Parts: sequence; C-alpha cells; structure tokens
Amino acid sequence: MLPSLLKSSLLLLAAALPFSSAERMISSSSLNPCQSNSSFSANLFQVTFTPNNRSLDFKIQGVSTISGRVNAEMELLVYGYPALKQSLNPCKNKELEGLCDMNPGPIELKSNLDITPDVMSKIPAIAYTIPDLDAMVRIRISRLDTKEPLACVEAELTNGHSVAQKPVAWVTAIIAGLGLVASAITSGLGHSNTAAHVAANAMSLFGYFQGQALFGMCAMPLPPVVAAWTQNFQWSMGIIRVGFLQELATWYQRATGGQPTTYLSTLSTVSIDVQKVKRGLEHLGRLVTRSNAGSGPGERVVFHGIERVGFRARIETSNIFMTGYIFFIIFLILVTLGVIAFKFLCEALVKAGKMKHDQFTDFRNGWQTVLKGILFRCILIGFPQMMVLCFWELTRRDSSGEVVLAIFTMVTMICVLAWASSKVIRIAQRSIAMHKNPAYILYSDPVSLNKWGFLYVQFKAAAYYFIVPILFYVLIKAMFVGLAQGNGVVQAIALVLIEAALLIGVSVMRPYMDKKTNGFNIAIAAFNFLSAVFLLVFSNVFNQPGIVTGVMGVIFFIYNAAFALVLLLMVLVSSGFALFTKNPDTRYQPMRDDRGSFIKSQTQLTTELDALGATARGEGKGQHARAGIDDDDDSFSSHTLEQRQMAAKEGAFTEHYQPAPPRSPVDPGFHGQPSSSPSANASYYGRNSPTPSYGRAGSLRNEQPYRAANNSSPWQRGAGYDH
Repeated sequence: MLPSLLKSSLLLLAAALPFSSAERMISSSSLNPCQSNSSFSANLFQVTFTPNNRSLDFKIQGVSTISGRVNAEMELLVYGYPALKQSLNPCKNKELEGLCDMNPGPIELKSNLDITPDVMSKIPAIAYTIPDLDAMVRIRISRLDTKEPLACVEAELTNGHSVAQKPVAWVTAIIAGLGLVASAITSGLGHSNTAAHVAANAMSLFGYFQGQALFGMCAMPLPPVVAAWTQNFQWSMGIIRVGFLQELATWYQRATGGQPTTYLSTLSTVSIDVQKVKRGLEHLGRLVTRSNAGSGPGERVVFHGIERVGFRARIETSNIFMTGYIFFIIFLILVTLGVIAFKFLCEALVKAGKMKHDQFTDFRNGWQTVLKGILFRCILIGFPQMMVLCFWELTRRDSSGEVVLAIFTMVTMICVLAWASSKVIRIAQRSIAMHKNPAYILYSDPVSLNKWGFLYVQFKAAAYYFIVPILFYVLIKAMFVGLAQGNGVVQAIALVLIEAALLIGVSVMRPYMDKKTNGFNIAIAAFNFLSAVFLLVFSNVFNQPGIVTGVMGVIFFIYNAAFALVLLLMVLVSSGFALFTKNPDTRYQPMRDDRGSFIKSQTQLTTELDALGATARGEGKGQHARAGIDDDDDSFSSHTLEQRQMAAKEGAFTEHYQPAPPRSPVDPGFHGQPSSSPSANASYYGRNSPTPSYGRAGSLRNEQPYRAANNSSPWQRGAGYDH
C-alpha cells in the first residue's frame, strides 16, 4: 500500500514540476553519524555520481578508532523506504582494500570509481529529476568475526533540483505587494469598498506566507521538500541575503561586543548537517557545542529551526537577527519615501494638468495622516517577523547591542499595537454609547479611518475588537517559535493548539466583513491547522515508519503549493479589477454594517444613511471639519461628555466646529416617510428643516425625542443590533 502510494506521489510531483538539468547527477556533501559513540567520523565528505559517464567521484577525510578486519553493510533509503541493501566486504572488494585491515588514526580517501551497468539499471530515472530528493545512504561497520557494531554513518543524497526557487519567492512577494498597493490606489480614488476587500485579502495572503515561513523555522526535523518549500517564504520574515548587509551586521556585532560565527567560510573543514527527518534512529542530541567563535577542523555542526533557515539562505547564524531587523527598517524607510514621492508626483501632475483636481484629494490634503496609518500597517505586517527574531535573539545573545535592539523593538511594537487597538475599542464603544452603532464614528471621521482603519476595516463593525485576538495569536505563536528552538515536539504541540483555537474562533464568530472574506480567512486557518498537524507528525512523536513521514512531506508540499496558487490568483484578479475597472465597487455588495454610508466617497447620497454619514463627516456648508475623535483631542480624563457638549455650545473647541450647526439627516418634527416630491424629500433629509446641534463627536443632541417616536433608528439596521 505505502510503496504504491509513494510511487504515485512521486510520479505526480515529477509531472507537476518538470525540472531540467544540463547533466544528471546525484551527490552528497555531508557524512553524519547515525550511532552513539561511533568509531568513525568525517569532517569532509564529497561524493558525486554522474550517470552519463557512470563515474563515482568521492573525497573523504575523517578519523577512525577502529582496528582489525571489518565488514560493511550499505542501505539505500528513499523517502524512508529501504530500496536497496547490500553487504560490502572490504577484503573482497579491490576498491575498498584500504579498509580491509583498519588501523586507528586519520583516514583520507580519494578515488573515481566506474559503476557497472547492472548497478546503473537499479537506479530509477526519476531519482535524477525529482526535486528535493529524500534519499539517504547508510553504512554500518561491524567486526568481521564477532559482528560487533563499531560505526554507523549516513549521507544525504541530492540531485540538484529543489522547489526552493528564487522566482517563486519573487512572484509571491510581488503579488502580495501589488495587492496592498492596489488597495491604497483604489482607496485614494474613492472606491472604499473595493479597497477594503483587496487590502483584507492581501493582508491575509501575506499572513499565510508568514505562517509558511514560521513552519520552516520550527525546530523539528523536516523532510527536504518541506524545508525547501517553506524556504520560498522566508523573505516575508526578512531572511534575505545581501552581501554588504551581511558585512554591516558582522561589523555591528563586533562593535557591540559579539563574536560572529564563520560556518559559511569553513565548509571545507567543518561538516554541516542541516537537520532532516531521522529514520528510526536513536536520538543523538547536539553533537557539537557551538560558540560564536566559529568552528574548528574536524567539527560537526547540526543546524535546525531558524539556524537551518539562515544556513539555507547563506546567512551566518550570528547575522540572522540583524538581517531581519535591517530589512524591517529598510521596509519602513522605503514605504515612507514612496508615500512622500507619490504626494509630490500627484501635485506635479495636477499642476501640469495631467490629473484632475478631484483625484486623490483626500490623500493630497491629509497625506501626513495617511502616512501615519500606512506606517502603523507596516508595523502590523512586521509584527510576526520581529517578534520571532527578537525572542530568538534573547536566547542566543549574539552581542549586547543586539539584545538591547531586540528588547527595545519588541517592547515598542507591542506597546504601539496595543495602544492602537485600545484606541479603536474606545472609539467604537463611544460610537455605540452615542449612536448604538460602532460603524458611525469608526467610519465617519476620515482622520481616524486613515490612521486606525488598518486594525478594523477587514472586520465587520460589530467585530471591531477582533484585532486583539489576532495580535495575541501572533504573539503566542512567535513566542513558541522563537523561544522553544531546543524542543521541536513542544513547538509542534503548541502550534496545533494555537492554530486550532484560531480556526474555531474564525469559523464560529465569522468576524470578517462579508462571506467571501470570511471564507478566504477560514480556508487559510484550516490549512495552517492541517500544516501544524503535519509538523506534529514530522516531530516523530508518534514514532511512525519513515515511509509515512516521507509521503506526508510530499503531500504537505502539494496541497500547500496548490492552495498558495489559488490565493495568489484570487488576489491578483481582485487587484487587477481594482486597478483597471472603471467602477470596481460594483463587484462587491455593500457591507451590512452600513459602513459605506459613513465613509466619504464619490457616489451620490441616495439614502438617509448617506445623509447621516455626510453630516457625521462634516460635509456641506456650515459643517464641522471632522468628528474630532483623533488621539490628540480624545481625552476622557480632561472633560466628561456633558462638559464637552456644553463647551461646544458655548463656542469652545472652535478648532473643530464652525459657527453654523451641522444639519440633521432627519427632521425631528417629521414622523412620516419621504414623499415623491423633491421639495418634501429635501425637507425630510434636513436641508430645510430645523437642525439640532452636534456634540464633540458629531452626536445628535435632539436624537432622543426622535428615537422615542420611532422605535428603530435607520442607522442601526444591518449593524448587528436589534431593538
């Protein structure tokens, strides 16, 4: 059953990924012990098998404590399945005569063997093309007479093909970035509904990429295809190699009292083992105690988790934290410069007459507020990355300067997002207290919407608080990934519980803005939970056969690759419609929380809610400039609500209020329905009617008499409130 399933999986994978190479080959560069107290160790192991000329080139340098005649047994494992087993008697094999009578001391072997055609026929052609070949050669050495086991070594085999491809990383990064840019442009053009949908999906896609990267950073051994696949998304965690940045990180570490590692520059003398799934072997533990000073000749180093990710990216382990930190700072700087450049570009195009004066008006007039909101969103995007790296740095302590940076960054980001979240909750609670609807103030004030909207626009108005559970989810997940690098089983169990909690939460509460967005995020949560279960299997907590782990590694890659492709296409299509459609809002139904009636847009006011939204935003002659609930003028301690309303009536707070009072969308003296007469409708919507005055946050003072005469206020409908 399992062999047939394995064969089918391999054939499917090979058909889906037809990699090509100028020359077929199978090679290995690391020989690792697979037995405690092994009597043979190698610090240099390079073997290359080329089927075109049937040659096997190898170079081995090691140390042996074995004496006397020995026998060797070779075993080939493919995805955990024992494909070949053969006895090798050095005394009967001319190529291995040097090992017939072994003596303690250093061993150096260098040769070029000619492989016979019958051996060649036993190697399937798929072995040369399948990406991230999960194959291993294991050699057990025992005494010829007593059969006493003396040594066990194993070598991972590779054919040079991998699913870890730079084009994949570039494509995923560009599409995720395109979604965020498209949402910003669409919002500037006045299509707030489309912008909210595209931004929500783009942020969820980016979160899925970060989740894949975090799975690759976990400490449990991973099948080669899983480690390679998750490596494609490490750019989302700032793990990107740039030569001069590595030099800068090394300089900073030395300048602040640290000592950089030198593993990448000592590969000729140090055997590096990138930890993979062990095939039923006893736990060997950390074979080498590493230090920041680097490695000495004959040393063997095992990389796992974040170290494994950094080594695959060709980044020294002591530079991983600084690399992620530097890229986060560069990201913030580039975004800031991009917004400023776009502001000046818009002004130049308007002056040149190549852009209409009413395009991007809100951005051009309030670009500084928009920039603040964008920077807050960038902090939210970088939150998982910096939390994992900062927690991990606290366990490594590469230098005192880096530890200080980690603590400062971690505390700052947590405080900023916690304060922003509390700000949103306070605004929403005030809106509920005044208007029985959180959407009223959350969406009516452009300044607050531009600055804090990144925390709540993806959720329905009644679930404005759901950003708090999301932040807790990210923080706890980052803590386990960053702090528990020494125990992959603990990480796996914790991730299963964390992902299960999120999946249950989003499935039961459905907090996102509409059915499609809820489905989008529920699917991501479900796939993340499934991936966490796979990681639990990879940790070998169930002690399953190697073939099970090998097949599950291939399945992990296939379903995540297919799902990522679907998500990418969805975001790409929605971004295309947003950018190239004349009125992209027609693709989306209005939100049931009536946010569209409060958000400033370019559409005509056609409903009572629209008129109310215009009044709340301060549009029209004699209206207040804004709702006045920004952080700089929002203080519950300085004035009570009644004091602020009285001060507004007496002429205080003149920076927010004009002499003429705002217009009410409802005539308090009219209790019927709007008629078909334009003049009557004009009176109904408050154009010619007596108007009550607003309080500081745009509340209707004479709202209560009208509510008493009318059981249900129109702006409560669709917000999740039944009265």
